[in-house]
Amino acid sequence: MVIGIDFARLTKMTGIFIQNHHLYIQAFTHTSYAHERKHMGNVQDNERLEYLGDAVLELLVSEYLYHRYPNMSEGELTRTRARVVCEPSLASFAKQLHFGEFIRLGKGEELTGGRERPSLLANVFEAFVGALYLDQGLDRVRQFLHRLVFRQLNEEWLSQVTDAKSRLQELVQQEHIGPLEYKIVDVKGPAHDRQFVAEVYLDGKCLGRGTGRSKKGAEQEAARQALQNWKK
Repeated sequence: MVIGIDFARLTKMTGIFIQNHHLYIQAFTHTSYAHERKHMGNVQDNERLEYLGDAVLELLVSEYLYHRYPNMSEGELTRTRARVVCEPSLASFAKQLHFGEFIRLGKGEELTGGRERPSLLANVFEAFVGALYLDQGLDRVRQFLHRLVFRQLNEEWLSQVTDAKSRLQELVQQEHIGPLEYKIVDVKGPAHDRQFVAEVYLDGKCLGRGTGRSKKGAEQEAARQALQNWKK
């Protein structure tokens, strides 16, 4: 379990010369880690930074798409932005930066593979953006996103990260087969850190199963697994 942060490696991975170390320690601190250390005083988790980073990402991705695609309608811009800031996309950016190895996790989360969980990685990416914004301002976040995110946003990439539920629905409609049904089959974890488990069914057959911090996220993961199974 990671106690400290290797800031030299983090700087190498991100290209960011970190100034306020405490912000980034918080950004990589999962709620499970903070919860286990209540007795040690004020150990802050990354949820507030995640909230801030989400807003910063929405703004800067919107700004980039507005200038990059002048002929896109409002609806198209909104849908494209949703593909960029969705959980799978943010998790993939976090994986490219090896963020999983920096996360401070509680014992249970560590044992259940939290470092590789897409929802957790996506949240850490948002928290990192929030920390970077507070540490160095909006322009630095914009530079970071241009280097890591925006250079990847071509038509091929955008088509690959299309909402999994929509892709599965389109596939089912093309095959002219029955309606899809999503079910939340389990809810795990304490109140402060819920994990939802969803399954997607077609004609009573389970096509995929997924876990997420929200019902919507769990359904997306279930749809993603169904798409993988469909290709086999």
